[in-house]
Amino acid sequence: MHPYRTHTCGALNLVHTAQTVRLSGWVHRKRDHGNLLFIDVRDHYGITQCVIETTSPCFREAENARHESVVTITGKVIKRTSETVNAKMPTGGIEIVIEDFKIDSQAEILPIQVNSDQEFPEETRLRYRFLDLRREKMHQNIVLRSRIISSIRQRMIDQGFMEFQTPILTASSPEGARDYLVPSRLHPGKFYALPQAPQMFKQLLMMAGFDRYFQIAPCFRDEDARADRSPGEFYQLDFEMSFVTQEDVFGAIEPVLHGVFEEFADGRVVSPVPFSRIAYKDAMLKYGSDKPDLRNPLLIADVTEVFKGSDFSVFAQAIEKSSIVRAIQGKGAATQSRGFFDKLNEWSRTQGAAGLGYIIFAEGTAKGPIAKFLDDARLARLKQLTGMEEGDAVFFVCASKPEAERLSGLARQKIAIELDIVERNCFKFCWVVDFPMFEFNEETKKIDFSHNPFSMPQGGLKALETQDPLSICAFQYDIVCNGIELSSGAIRNHLPEIMYKAFDIAGYAQEEVETQFPGLLNALKYGAPPHGGSAPGIDRIVMLLANEPNLREVVAFPMNQQAQDLMMGAPGDVTDKQLKELHIKLDLPPESV
Repeated sequence: MHPYRTHTCGALNLVHTAQTVRLSGWVHRKRDHGNLLFIDVRDHYGITQCVIETTSPCFREAENARHESVVTITGKVIKRTSETVNAKMPTGGIEIVIEDFKIDSQAEILPIQVNSDQEFPEETRLRYRFLDLRREKMHQNIVLRSRIISSIRQRMIDQGFMEFQTPILTASSPEGARDYLVPSRLHPGKFYALPQAPQMFKQLLMMAGFDRYFQIAPCFRDEDARADRSPGEFYQLDFEMSFVTQEDVFGAIEPVLHGVFEEFADGRVVSPVPFSRIAYKDAMLKYGSDKPDLRNPLLIADVTEVFKGSDFSVFAQAIEKSSIVRAIQGKGAATQSRGFFDKLNEWSRTQGAAGLGYIIFAEGTAKGPIAKFLDDARLARLKQLTGMEEGDAVFFVCASKPEAERLSGLARQKIAIELDIVERNCFKFCWVVDFPMFEFNEETKKIDFSHNPFSMPQGGLKALETQDPLSICAFQYDIVCNGIELSSGAIRNHLPEIMYKAFDIAGYAQEEVETQFPGLLNALKYGAPPHGGSAPGIDRIVMLLANEPNLREVVAFPMNQQAQDLMMGAPGDVTDKQLKELHIKLDLPPESV
């Protein structure tokens, strides 16, 4: 007999009755029933109930085994009585009568209860992550992650993609976030950077003649944590294709994402392919966000014209100073109490707004604090622009265009939640397309790239030479699911003259471009195919499918929000010898008092 197990803890059933078996695993739970001690033994595969009598020679050792101790038990499989069958467990029809019991590793007193759903502080969970991962939900989440990645990988291969690995130690490049830098021992004063993404390398693979590339790629960015963004590192489904249009990219990745989400949807509905396309400007107008949550049926409309020159002086005067007015639908909100509207008004102030004005359409008339300032013609135009009908309400935001977009987007989500009209048990996908190539930076008072500087501008070189830069759209796109951005992507610029011109508009001299991007620029000069791709986030995909609100629930060993690994003690100090080898001297800030 094997020294540790003949079966796993999820394998035994009535077929094995009367067999002598051996299991190894963790003591999940113990129950003392007087003359009998029941021990649930758990491993990766499941739980098996074992029982030992007080008269057994190994009873004392079994009694002394603490929760989460690793044990090996040998015994006979017996059928449970009808009243003790546990139909919720695959092994619930049998139990093992213990004949031999061995403690392989005694556990100390636990800082986390593994056999319960009790909540523990995040710091405790991360410090003892190896225990946290033994808990049923966390264990299932990490298994789910593995299954999802395996499915994605196979679906990409089936689509004709080949998996390649790109370097982890590379050169620093200005891609938007801070780099993690690695000092070079062999080249004093020089540094590698961990890749923020394999962007340059995947483009170079296309220029090297490969046609369809992908990898489950680790990416490293020194940025702050959010619920949908891990500090430090994350993984993405990185892919690139040659000789493709934007629609070709969509056509390749949509079946992969749709298939994976349907496979793991667990009864939830997934958007059919092709996914809807929404222009960036329409997304910002109708949803107040470039990450629209399509489960929310409410829409936003621009109603500046309704209030321009109106008797409602607060809005009319603001419009003369370049503010705009956005209206957010409130379908069916006319039946709500005054407290409902007051609550939304107070909430809006916490978001930086002066308030959230509204008009209610009920009983054949318009009511509310703003309605009396609008004549019948303006009210009719308001209803036409917003699509409001009897029984509905409409809410207003008046501010500068960027602020009006932000506030109306937040209000749209808040109103839908309060009205309880956000669709449940579904995954709503869309592409956001036609992003602006450039934007005006109010701080620096100059034109910057708004998205990815290596994207192909719509209209090519002619557009860069003849159009107002702020009017140029790029072949850039994001894929969004339930209001969460899964990835950004683009058709890449494959012509050096376009690259020089685009960077010139953003204030980069030709020499600067050649210094910062020598590898890519050099490759473009030797015959680069038209190419494009994207990189959906693995962590976010798993988070959605696991129905978890935070990425840390689907990552095996995440950092905390301060980018610390509490379990391993990283980041940590290094020795003077290590610093000397790297030719580094520390210049630390004074400790705060």
